[in-house]
Amino acid sequence: MPVIKVRENESFDVALRRFKRSCEKAGLLAEVRAREFYEKPTTIR
Repeated sequence: MPVIKVRENESFDVALRRFKRSCEKAGLLAEVRAREFYEKPTTIR
């Protein structure tokens, strides 16, 4: 899970944008979408 420390005098919007960008780089959203529904092991192969 990406962690963001809010800098001094940084708005919430900017911090949220940084967090979303770090999640995107970590591939978190793609992983969640891939695991949203169960897939049989034979289907994955």
